[in-house]
Amino acid sequence: MTATLRIFVSSVQKELEDERLIVQNLVSTDPFLSAHCVSVLYEIEPASPTKALDGCLEALGGCNVYLLIVGIQYGTLVGEISITHAEYRRAKESGIPVLAFIKGERHVKREEGTVALLAELNTDGPKYKRFGNVIELQKEVRAALVKLLRDRFGIAPTSDENEIAEQTIEATSLFESRSLNRVRWKDLDLTVARSLISVAEKQKPDELTNEDLLAGAMLRGLVWRDAVSDEHYATAAGIVLLARDPSAVFPQCRILADAYRSTEPDGDPRDHEDIRGPMPLAIERAIDFIDRNTRHPMRIVGLNRVRLDEYPVDGLREALVNAAAHRQYEDAGRKILLEVFADRVVLSSPGLPPKPITLASLRKGKYRPCSRNPVLAQCLSYFHRIEERGSGFRRMREQMLDHGLDQPLLGTEMGYFQVTFPGPADNIERLRVPEKRLLVTPTAEAQLNERQRKMMQWLVEGKELTSRQCEAEFGVTRPITAGDFGKLLKLGLVEKLGAGRSTRYRLSGLGESLNNRKVDSLNRKPRGQGGDK
Repeated sequence: MTATLRIFVSSVQKELEDERLIVQNLVSTDPFLSAHCVSVLYEIEPASPTKALDGCLEALGGCNVYLLIVGIQYGTLVGEISITHAEYRRAKESGIPVLAFIKGERHVKREEGTVALLAELNTDGPKYKRFGNVIELQKEVRAALVKLLRDRFGIAPTSDENEIAEQTIEATSLFESRSLNRVRWKDLDLTVARSLISVAEKQKPDELTNEDLLAGAMLRGLVWRDAVSDEHYATAAGIVLLARDPSAVFPQCRILADAYRSTEPDGDPRDHEDIRGPMPLAIERAIDFIDRNTRHPMRIVGLNRVRLDEYPVDGLREALVNAAAHRQYEDAGRKILLEVFADRVVLSSPGLPPKPITLASLRKGKYRPCSRNPVLAQCLSYFHRIEERGSGFRRMREQMLDHGLDQPLLGTEMGYFQVTFPGPADNIERLRVPEKRLLVTPTAEAQLNERQRKMMQWLVEGKELTSRQCEAEFGVTRPITAGDFGKLLKLGLVEKLGAGRSTRYRLSGLGESLNNRKVDSLNRKPRGQGGDK
């Protein structure tokens, strides 16, 4: 049976909001804890403190671990004690494990009620740990939860999971967990939020209520509630992922894309775009930028006419996700740079790899994954179906080699981490056709007779066919032609257009491809509009 601990995180909200979010993020992103734990933060503030306490105690009743964080402030009173103090006493009465963490050393001056709560903890005897910053807090919380899981369920993390956790905690930036009051929940791009939460919770987007949506965003550290105004705001991570224009708050949240005519940069790129918007959409716009500024030769493979990409799209997307997830956001003066040259694509991300990862270990593919921004890494993996932990650079290398190209080059330049994708240059024939791009698979082709293969060859060339044309070409009757088209329809190779005498057939998916290109051209703004330079 899978062990799952519901952990009630208790603290004074206003003072310790960052610490609450850090603990929540740790539980939801740590490779071991996330498999066995879920955090519960009671964030709803009813009209009266009494009702707030009732709600907190009700939520606590459904949990089996009480995690208390104590700072300086005592919090809102209900009668003679605070809500946090009442929660502690209820947990003690219920006999559930209490894990307590005290911010600051003994000499720190605290409010009178807080001093009384700490004295009660000393008398009751639950062990508590002190911490000075969120790095220390994460280490202490993880150690306590790992011990609890081992003692109660006999389960323990692997050495790999411990190493990943240690490195991620050490590398963790404080940026993404900042609780800002700049962008309200209702002003975020809720369509993007719905896409994220539906994938994360494995539900259809239209099955999520507005309450589900908000709860899912809060659970993942993207939204927090201001106890004073009772307003929900985006955290820094929430702004990066869900704000309509994150650069309005964080100017560094942009992708500057340039396409050059030759192998060297110049002052007049042939195409340029200043890409802004929710980061998942910005990544797709960057993919579109590369698509329109690289070559797409057509290749005939058997009965297939395939439009190739000059570079493997999955590899480019992986690199863009890595750049957005692992960059150094504290560097507010620099953006992600995307450069498309005649012979390569270069992606530059502010900040060097977090320790202990080195360029040498990345190049060899021998490293333990860790993330500077684990919440962003996890959420972007949901959007783009990419594993947030694991061998991202190894996958990029495999995708390039499978595409017929040389492996990516990793390096640094002036504080940027760079990934360079070498292109085919003048040898465009070296590109390989991905098997997943074949419309007519070998299995389907084996089911066709010679007449049907000839019909497919014409369709692949972009022609539309009618029964009358085929009857005349092959000297067959209408029933035979109808049977041929019926076979092609059954195999999903063609689509039928019109009716009666105007019935004609074309290659399956061609209409959708053309429509997508039309929509794309309509949505693409001319240079100089919509934030583009």
